[in-house]
Amino acid sequence: MTTVARTRADLASTRAQWMASGDSVAVVMTMGALHAGHAELIHRARERDDRVIVTDFLNPLQFAPGEDLDKYPRTFTADLELCSNEGVDLLFAPGPSEVYPVGDPVVRVAAGPVGDVLEGESRPGHFDGVLTVVAKLLNLTTPHRAYFGQKDAQQLWLISQMVRDLDVGVEIVEVPTVRDPDGLALSSRNIYLVDADRVQALALHEALEVGAAAASGGPAAAVEAARTHLTESSVKVDYVALVDPKSFEPMQGSGPAILVVAAHIGSTRLIDNVRLHVGTGERG
Repeated sequence: MTTVARTRADLASTRAQWMASGDSVAVVMTMGALHAGHAELIHRARERDDRVIVTDFLNPLQFAPGEDLDKYPRTFTADLELCSNEGVDLLFAPGPSEVYPVGDPVVRVAAGPVGDVLEGESRPGHFDGVLTVVAKLLNLTTPHRAYFGQKDAQQLWLISQMVRDLDVGVEIVEVPTVRDPDGLALSSRNIYLVDADRVQALALHEALEVGAAAASGGPAAAVEAARTHLTESSVKVDYVALVDPKSFEPMQGSGPAILVVAAHIGSTRLIDNVRLHVGTGERG
């Protein structure tokens, strides 16, 4: 059965017991509203580590005014049930005053240039909020490994870079995107989609497939093919880009790349990506 910790003190007490036993510890960070994608992260952690912590914290720092903080799904009872079913040892579910005991932090982790493009351009300050809370939660949970999904590709890149740049002693483990059978990437925001929106949302995955197929013709061909598919599907395109996975800068030439897209489906904004090889169109 999963233990729930609401305070830093409770978390530290449990963590100290595990440290004394020499257990390896993993953390899966979430904002709640857990789904099968989170379950896959937990499953990967359980395969490798002795103890698994899931954090369930809706971080206000990463939401700009007018975004969906107030209506973001809150499903704690279901989240706890999923964690118990998946064998999570500890669910750390603090409130904002526990994570930010003196109010909004004055000193924050700056995401740098990559934090200002794509998602960062659409959501100014978002990644500073993400990196700040991830840094705090890593310090509080002190894991050996932290598991993150590839669906949030830019976030994953920035977290991995932060860990390297700041010498944070944790291994970041990437887990492939989990999808519904029809290809839609799992997201807590999918709950916002009405039936017609759910069908239209498939355009994101379809655009990635079309773009990947065109990647043998080079970066511009991949981006144009994906953008054209989204436009013809009548979704409101936010961005389509092909980036170098090492730098997250625009892809030049051939080699491994990530095709990233963001679009509005009705009132819901969704993101997705696919990893591919420019010049061949092969995946991965």
